[in-house]
Amino acid sequence: MPKVFVNNIETEVPDNATVLEAVNKAGGYVPTLCYMNLEDIGIVNKPASCRVCVVEIEGRRNLAPACATPVFEGMKINTHSRRAINARRTVVQLLLSDHPQDCLKCPKNGECELQDLASELNITTNPYMGKKSLYKKDVSAAIIRDPNKCIMCRKCETACNSFQTVGVLSAVERGFDAVVQPTFDWPLEETNCTFCGQCVAVCPTAALTERSYIDEVWSELDNSDKHVVVQTAPAVRVALAEEFGYKPGTISTGKLAGVLKLMGFDAVFDTNFAADLTIMEEATEFIDRLQNDGYMPMLTSCCPGWVKFLEHQFPGLVKMPSSAKSPQQMFGAVAKSYYAEKNNIDPKKMTVVSIMPCLAKKYEAGREELNSSPEFKDVDYVITTRELAKMIKEAGFNFDSIPEMSYENPLGESTGAAAIFGRTGGVAEAALRTAYEWVTKDTLEEVEFEALHGYDSIRIAEVDIKGTIVKIAVAHGLGNVRKLLEDIRDGKINVHLIEVMACPGGCVGGGGQPYHHGNFEIIKNRIEALNNVDRTSKIRKSHDNPSIKKIYEEYLEKPGSEKAHHLLHTHYLQREWL
Repeated sequence: MPKVFVNNIETEVPDNATVLEAVNKAGGYVPTLCYMNLEDIGIVNKPASCRVCVVEIEGRRNLAPACATPVFEGMKINTHSRRAINARRTVVQLLLSDHPQDCLKCPKNGECELQDLASELNITTNPYMGKKSLYKKDVSAAIIRDPNKCIMCRKCETACNSFQTVGVLSAVERGFDAVVQPTFDWPLEETNCTFCGQCVAVCPTAALTERSYIDEVWSELDNSDKHVVVQTAPAVRVALAEEFGYKPGTISTGKLAGVLKLMGFDAVFDTNFAADLTIMEEATEFIDRLQNDGYMPMLTSCCPGWVKFLEHQFPGLVKMPSSAKSPQQMFGAVAKSYYAEKNNIDPKKMTVVSIMPCLAKKYEAGREELNSSPEFKDVDYVITTRELAKMIKEAGFNFDSIPEMSYENPLGESTGAAAIFGRTGGVAEAALRTAYEWVTKDTLEEVEFEALHGYDSIRIAEVDIKGTIVKIAVAHGLGNVRKLLEDIRDGKINVHLIEVMACPGGCVGGGGQPYHHGNFEIIKNRIEALNNVDRTSKIRKSHDNPSIKKIYEEYLEKPGSEKAHHLLHTHYLQREWL
């Protein structure tokens, strides 16, 4: 434990620590742009490329980047010498010299780390204005890439290549021409991109943002000829309040339903209902595979980012995932069939809007093989938690005074099992609650499977179902999924069920959630909030949901029926690896 001095304050740090870690431990502060440390989930970015964290170290001639400089015994660090501060100002001024500076109309206005740093360093003039980059925007169904706003921090590259192992983004060229982009500058839709949005989640500027559908949703709400319904994902209710100054993990289910009704949606429903519906179909399929020597292991199919990853990276395994659609798509299918028929609504005059924590859901809504009719899309528009917050602010609603309301039935009733769909391990746990009771015919008293809880990147648990040992694996983060699938393919691991979520912590850490800026404690708080929703629910097993029982009695007949397969199941594609 070397002793170092940060602004004359003595502190002890591990011998492999950096100057930045020493400064933080001593209660000091050094600004950063390219640095990112999410060691809990395996994302660490220390390229020392931006140089805004430079400090002065006694005995050294040159300033040192705090994020990448190791400490040594007796090191004396000065974080706020005029030399260091002036160097930081110069670095930021140089970054701004090749930046559009359209802050007032930028989608990251108020959330931009470069904007915050310029303000913090009191930059009001810039002597370095000169040549500007002129790149073409890349607009996909889910993500907009604007290289003109790239500052070469390379956080997106780390998220895409090191954490997710998708391998789409890379730094190219040198000097003024340096930029991060896909191979041959291909559009994202022509690459292996999964649209998980983790690049968007870590980008400090608006070089990467979600494709917004806010204007389209407002237009639909203003169209008197349309019946507009909305569904909200489990993870949204434990993150939305952060956009209005509440603590991470604040549960705002009632306000969420309330504000959507105030906005003018004709019906406000819950994706959690469709999560319960997903369990009915997935559990049925899992039991059938388990008891009849079906294709094993079975993979969950709720995460569209993970599905596209599988299609590109492991095309030979496309028969492994459950054929059940995701809850979002199941909801759209039953909304435009069951709900529409019950209320004499022409599905062509219905608009289904999803509020999701995920950018891949925008891409998923456009997949033709997920639509139950060739005449219309099951889900018309997907907006993120962040986009909903913008709509609330734009409409002038005071979040504190929004009245708490309930979701409407029949597509608004759900169980605690559905709530945990939003966190890693939740889908597997919800499926086991139902599968256990269906197989054993016994009541499951202890509904929580503790081995499936936690934050480890890969977790494996065993459950005894009346003498049958069922092995379940859980992974979050696509890089961890790759390791798991390679071990299964190579015969190193043998399991029956694998739950996969592309994002850190599951949907709670999705690319469309309020920015966590590298603080994994925020994601943990959201996870615990979903666990609390589950634990305080009157019904905690999907098959006990009265509205789920009713839809099968009135419409779907039984799980796995021909009608259920038409509406609620799909197939996957063997995509070319690029």
